[in-house]
Amino acid sequence: MSFPLLTATAVLPAVGAIATAAVPAARRTAAKWLALLVSLATLALAVTVLVRFDPDGSRYQLTESRAWIAEFGVRYELGVDGIGVALLALTALLMPFIILAGWHDADPLETKSSRWRPTQGFFALILAVEAMVIISFAATDVFLFYIFFEAMLIPMYFLIGGFGDRAHAGSDEKASAQRSYAAVKFLLYNLVGGLIMLAAVIGLYVVAGNFSLQEIAEARANGTLDMATNTERLLFLGFFFAFAVKAPLWPLHTWLPNAMGEATAPVAVLITAVVDKVGTFAMLRFCLGLFPEASKWATPVILVLALISIVYGALLAVGQRDIKRLVAYASISHFGFIILGIFAMTSQGQSGATLYMVNHGISTAALMLVAGFLISRRGSRLIADYGGVQKVAPVLAGTFLIGSLATLSLPGLAPFVSEFLVLVGAFARYPVVGIIATIGIVLAALYTLVLYQRTMTGPVKPEVSAMPDLRVRELVVVAPLIALLIGLGVYPKPLTDLVNPAVKHTMSDVQKKDPKPDVEAAK
Repeated sequence: MSFPLLTATAVLPAVGAIATAAVPAARRTAAKWLALLVSLATLALAVTVLVRFDPDGSRYQLTESRAWIAEFGVRYELGVDGIGVALLALTALLMPFIILAGWHDADPLETKSSRWRPTQGFFALILAVEAMVIISFAATDVFLFYIFFEAMLIPMYFLIGGFGDRAHAGSDEKASAQRSYAAVKFLLYNLVGGLIMLAAVIGLYVVAGNFSLQEIAEARANGTLDMATNTERLLFLGFFFAFAVKAPLWPLHTWLPNAMGEATAPVAVLITAVVDKVGTFAMLRFCLGLFPEASKWATPVILVLALISIVYGALLAVGQRDIKRLVAYASISHFGFIILGIFAMTSQGQSGATLYMVNHGISTAALMLVAGFLISRRGSRLIADYGGVQKVAPVLAGTFLIGSLATLSLPGLAPFVSEFLVLVGAFARYPVVGIIATIGIVLAALYTLVLYQRTMTGPVKPEVSAMPDLRVRELVVVAPLIALLIGLGVYPKPLTDLVNPAVKHTMSDVQKKDPKPDVEAAK
C-alpha cells in the first residue's frame, strides 16, 4: 500500500494540536515554537502533494479508500483534483504566517474580565482548524466531508469568543460581550446551514445508496442513477444553503463582519482566507458535481445574489469607520465575484473563481495581518485615529499599500488575473451581469484608496508619532505574501495550468460548453 500522503498531511496538524495543548502552562514559548514547527512540517507535506500531483493525470489523485461505517455505506475516501490541491496548498502556506503573526495574541492578560489567556489552547485550536480544512478539501465521501465541514465550527467558535481583539474602546466587560455575541452568531448561522445540509446528505443516501462522490458521478453518467427533478433541486438547495452561509453569500453574510471585527487579525485571516473557502470550493465539487441540472436551474437566482454581494459588500466597505470591518465587507464583495465565476458556467469564469480563492487568500492575509500590526501599535481599529503613518513607519505603510492595491485587483498583482477571468467568463454568457459586476471594481478602488489616504497620509497625529516600523518577525510574515502577490500577478501560469484540467471536468459535469464569440457583432 502506498504511503497515505493526504492522511498524513491532515493528521500531522491534528497530532500537533494535541501536543501543543499538552505543553505545560508555564512553557508558553515552547508551545508557540511547537505549533510553528508543526505548521512548517505540514507545509512540507503539502508541497509534496503539490509536486506529486499531475494536472494532466486522472481527475482525483493520491486517492485513499477504506471501509469506515459499512452499514451505512460511509467510507474514508480522499483524493484531490487541481482545485482541491491548490486550496490545500494555500491552507498549509498561510498557517505558519498566521501563527507567527499571532505570536503574542494569546499571551496572559491581567484584567478584570480576563486574567489569563491559555496560549497553548490558542495555537492548538489553529492547528485543529488546519487539519479539518485539509480533510475537507481532500474528502471525496460526502459524509466524511460533512463531518469535518461541521467540526471546524467548534475550534473557530473558541478562537473568536475566547481570544478576541484587544483593540477595543470601552470596558473589558463590553468587549467580552461583543466577542461572545460574534462567536455565537458565527456558530448559529453555520449550524443552521449544517443541519439543513445534513438533511440533504441523508436524502442523497436514500436516492443514491452511498456517499461516494465518484460512484455517484459514475452512476449518473451511465444512467443507473436517475434523480427526479424535484428531488435533485431540493437536495441541491440543502447543500447550497450551507455553502452559501460559509461562503458567505448575501443575505447569509451578516455573521462575517462581527466575527472578523472581534477576532484577532490572524484569526480573522483564518476565517476569510481559509475556512470560508471551503464553502466556495464545495459549490464546485458537490453542488455542480452531484446536482448539475439543479445547478443550472438555480443559476439565475444565484447570479443575482452574487451581484448583490459584490455591490452591497463594496458599498458598505466604503462607509466603514473600522479597519477590520472594512476588510470584512470587502471580502463579502470578493466572495460575490468567486460565486459569480462559478455559476457563470464558463471555463474562464470557473478558472477565475478558483484563482480568486487562492489569490484572495493571499491578498486578504497580507492586508489584514499588516492592519493587525498597525492596530496593535495604536490600540484602535478606528480609521479616524490614524494619520501620517507613512512618515513614521514607511515599511509598514508600503506593505499596507501593496495589500490595499491587491484588494482592488491592480494589474500586476495576483487578484487582477482572477477578477479579469471571472468578468470575461461572465461577459461571455451573461453580458448584463458582467457590466453590473464592474461596479464592484470602481467601489473597490474607492474604499481601498480612501482607507490608505486616511490612515497613512496627511499630518502625523500625535498618537502615532512614536509608532515603530515593522519588526523582523512581522517582516518575515509579510514579505513572502507580498512576493507571492507580485509573482502570481506577473506569472500566473503555474496556477492556471494546475486548475484548468479540473475546471474542464467540472464543465463536463454540468454539460456546458463555452459560448462561441459573436464575430459578426464584433465587426
